[in-house]
Amino acid sequence: MDILNYMLTVFIYLALLSISYGQIPAKQIIVIDPGHGGSDTGAIGVNGVAEKDIVLSIARKLDSLNTKLYHNQFDIYLTRYTDTLISLRNRTWLAKGLKADVFISLHCNQAVNKSAKGIEVYVEEKQKLYFEASVRFASSIQNELNDMLGFKSRGAKFANFQVLRETTDFCPAVLLELGFLSSVDEAQHLTQEEKHNGIAIAILESVVKTR
Repeated sequence: MDILNYMLTVFIYLALLSISYGQIPAKQIIVIDPGHGGSDTGAIGVNGVAEKDIVLSIARKLDSLNTKLYHNQFDIYLTRYTDTLISLRNRTWLAKGLKADVFISLHCNQAVNKSAKGIEVYVEEKQKLYFEASVRFASSIQNELNDMLGFKSRGAKFANFQVLRETTDFCPAVLLELGFLSSVDEAQHLTQEEKHNGIAIAILESVVKTR
């Protein structure tokens, strides 16, 4: 186990310990999971941008805008704060350890068809405890990203991704594919900092409207 994964394991243990003593925060807890990281770049855009960097930037915006615009309305935790690779198991352990109210995994899409565009929001395919809440949350995110930023919605989809499979019994959980890096337009769109701010606000608004 590398040092970063070890530190995350210790953090999860301490979170569980504090909860066991009744120190449960009143604020809604959101765990943001920027996909990939470190040696795992994820998709590479037609303009050379790496998926891992885009999703980390958006995750950081979610954290900072919660403070600046939402007056720390939520307790937001990231599964990674730097360019490092965290195991899928530790990502879901963090959500469980913190007793998250919402789990959001951030990704970007890629396709052979260069004209493919839009957002997809995935929900665990098996109807677990928070399946219906996850579907409602997925729909809300799509609506916000479409209404606020004009993203084409490709609909809610169902998959057996590990990060969803291991969290949907504990809280509403979704995996966002935030546009196609194989599309010239969307790859360019996703390199702009102001667009990252807009995506972060749309996600936070969807949390507000579905809690």
